[in-house]
Amino acid sequence: MPSFTVFKGSEDGAPKKSITSKPDTLLGDTVLVRITASGVCGTDLHYKHKDMVLGHEGVGIVEGVGPDVQFLKAGVRVGAGIYQTDSCGLCNFCLQGEEIFCPKRAIYGGSNLDQGSFASHGIWREAFLHLLPDSLSDEVAAPLQCGGATVFTCLHDARADETIGIMGVGGLGHLAIQFAAKMGCRVVVISGSESKREQAMKLGAHRFISMAEGVPELEEDWRLTKLLVTTSAQPKWTAILPLMAPKSIIYPLFVDPSNLNIPYMPLILQGIAIQGSLVATRAVHRAMLRFAALHKVEPIIERFPMSEAGIKEAMDRLEEGKVFSRAVLIPQ
Repeated sequence: MPSFTVFKGSEDGAPKKSITSKPDTLLGDTVLVRITASGVCGTDLHYKHKDMVLGHEGVGIVEGVGPDVQFLKAGVRVGAGIYQTDSCGLCNFCLQGEEIFCPKRAIYGGSNLDQGSFASHGIWREAFLHLLPDSLSDEVAAPLQCGGATVFTCLHDARADETIGIMGVGGLGHLAIQFAAKMGCRVVVISGSESKREQAMKLGAHRFISMAEGVPELEEDWRLTKLLVTTSAQPKWTAILPLMAPKSIIYPLFVDPSNLNIPYMPLILQGIAIQGSLVATRAVHRAMLRFAALHKVEPIIERFPMSEAGIKEAMDRLEEGKVFSRAVLIPQ
């Protein structure tokens, strides 16, 4: 049986090197991928104490294909956006191209626990791998596999006359700013202080709001039609809702154990929607990669070795808020 190196979570939260073994022969439409870079996502922190292989922002090179693989071949580069690795293909969600909501979906943390992108290799279905555009390097493409896909799925249907609000200029926010600006939208960045103003404007923001200075009144065209909340905790909603346009949408992309607690009347009177969102469907994911390549949307990255020590350092720094903006693991 072939085996490859993986890095798993553990009881004490430190990554542990281990081995995953698979059958000698690739079956069906499965593909063997050698990982060349992996992003470190905030979602990985939620599983660092679990006995499972970590990582879901992988990029790599195809080294082998099963007998039913139709398009991929050895030597090509693929993105392994392996937050989702399978679906039934038959339910209404799958038939409508919304397989991320398939009742039988296989997603990170719940399925395929012996594989992940913190590894030397992985074996996944061809249908859930994505050819990478030549202009995207491995280390740049890795964080796009979840971070980029997560914000792009909220933005891909945005109109050029919309005003997009991005709350937070971190791992998700700095990508969302670039996507929204390159789509031709007005981009308003909201932050807790002035410290991120210069960075936000360089990334493509048109306006910057520091909540430390109070809530400004916005002209009609600058009221937010979409707001992506990418901060690590819930904002003060009473301060945010006056910035929203009628019939606008708020995407809470943070993971907070507490319940959402939002004033009721502004939602009713302004028709504001709160929209839950996961990573992109496969079709939107591939559109995101093409868009990023064409418009040169690139994450700001900090590199770490893919080793026990390197992964621990990356995850510790991410948890402490010391990574700006995406950590990327590089195999040694």
